[in-house]
Amino acid sequence: MTRAVAPTAPVRGRVTSADGTVVAYERRGEGPPLVLVGGALSPRRGEWRLAGLLAERFTTYTYDRRGPGGGAAGCGPEREVDDLAALVAEAGPGAGVHGLPSGGALVLAAAAGVLPVARLSVYEPPYGEDDDAHDGVPSELLARVRQRVLVLDGGASPRWPRGAARAVARALPHARHGTLTGQPMWWPRTPWPRSWRRSTRGERG
Repeated sequence: MTRAVAPTAPVRGRVTSADGTVVAYERRGEGPPLVLVGGALSPRRGEWRLAGLLAERFTTYTYDRRGPGGGAAGCGPEREVDDLAALVAEAGPGAGVHGLPSGGALVLAAAAGVLPVARLSVYEPPYGEDDDAHDGVPSELLARVRQRVLVLDGGASPRWPRGAARAVARALPHARHGTLTGQPMWWPRTPWPRSWRRSTRGERG
């Protein structure tokens, strides 16, 4: 049975994105900085539980993405990359970034551009399995990602997100694929394994 974990009390703050938009965030815990990027329709409270679990080992940052999830207006891919860059700058040198579902797609798009971060991980980015098909894996974009990336899926997820995760890992120049045993589609329910924590810190496992 999964033990309930009370969220660590957050410190609230704000950063200013490149277009002047103010983006609210919450910081928890102590340790290496880690920015959590949730789904497009999820406000930062959607990542509270994961942030609380990881706060024992990391300083976690959660924030409101633009649009219906509770973030700023003026939603668009370029503006969202700017917002993430502002959060990474606020988190400081050595910050890692982890994206869940569409947050993973945003993280990978940012990394293919100019996002100054060395350690990346994504959980079930919502692509199809077919390379370059409609909503499929964007292989040309992923080929531009130079960082090491840990691509995760859940062992209890349906076949298609697991297949998509493996396809993403194949398309990235420097990627490792892993499966979290017993975890469901798009949202892991338990603390993540030591191998994931090592990878997010940039350690070799």
